[in-house]
Amino acid sequence: MTLVETIRERLNERYPVDLNNVEAVTNEMYRCHAEDGTYYARVTNYKSFDEQAEEVRYTEFLRNEGVGTSPAIPSRNGNVVESLSLPDKDVLTVLYEAAPGKHLPLSQWDADVLKELGRQIGRLHRASKKFEQTHPTEHIDDWYASGEYDFLAHIPEEERAIRAIAEDVHTTIKNIPRTDENYGLLHGDIWLENTVVDDDGNMTLIDFQDCEKHFYIFDLAVPIYSAIEYTYTGGGNIVDFGREITSAILEGYEEENELSSEMVEKLPLFIKLKELFEYSLMHMYWDKEKLTEDQMRIMNHFRMRIERGHSFLDL
Repeated sequence: MTLVETIRERLNERYPVDLNNVEAVTNEMYRCHAEDGTYYARVTNYKSFDEQAEEVRYTEFLRNEGVGTSPAIPSRNGNVVESLSLPDKDVLTVLYEAAPGKHLPLSQWDADVLKELGRQIGRLHRASKKFEQTHPTEHIDDWYASGEYDFLAHIPEEERAIRAIAEDVHTTIKNIPRTDENYGLLHGDIWLENTVVDDDGNMTLIDFQDCEKHFYIFDLAVPIYSAIEYTYTGGGNIVDFGREITSAILEGYEEENELSSEMVEKLPLFIKLKELFEYSLMHMYWDKEKLTEDQMRIMNHFRMRIERGHSFLDL
């Protein structure tokens, strides 16, 4: 029996579903087909049972507050997080109902779509503040507690200039005064692949696995960074493009939630944090002895951009 066949069997045992096919999307996410619809199973020990259970409580609360999130399916035992025994290990799983719609192609990520994304993020943060007032979090950590933000543990010592920049950005952000209005639970990784849009333009945010406590502005920095990095296809000035999408996202956000001018001014700093985060992940997860030409090109591009102090966003 293959791994996906084993996962299908275990899911059918644990959940009130009759899955007839399971296919791997990544090594942690599986698309599951049944007569009554499509589901997605997250199968991972990336976070503990308590962290994942708190994450699902959070996303269910968001959905009840009008934020587009996918509902989790309780198991036959009434649990939203279950343990599965696979041939080589025990893992945790959460089964989600598939979100309606699809991932939009790059050509459709225009100012109108990004404004709606801003509205969705604004609703999310407004609901997050309400959630934390009634459900104090115990297991989801602050951003800086994650090993993925430990830049100096991953960026090589010989890259002294980048390490100095990384340490300065990390320290500066960590020392920003935190309030209930600027800091709290958020998604942490909102970009194209984690956003689904239906035919009526309704958005669903998926994959809250990286949800964390952070400055709310970071949830705006990530899609702005991603839009500039991945959706710009030419036909104009990329600086103007960055300003246009930033304006659209902020305008949509402020229709749903307040955003202080002080935090808006810090947006380029948080985009720099995202850029350093991506660069650090390359050192964490890429095999330095077997880098492909594309990987080497990408790393060199990041090195030059960071070392020369090029800003991703010119407000």
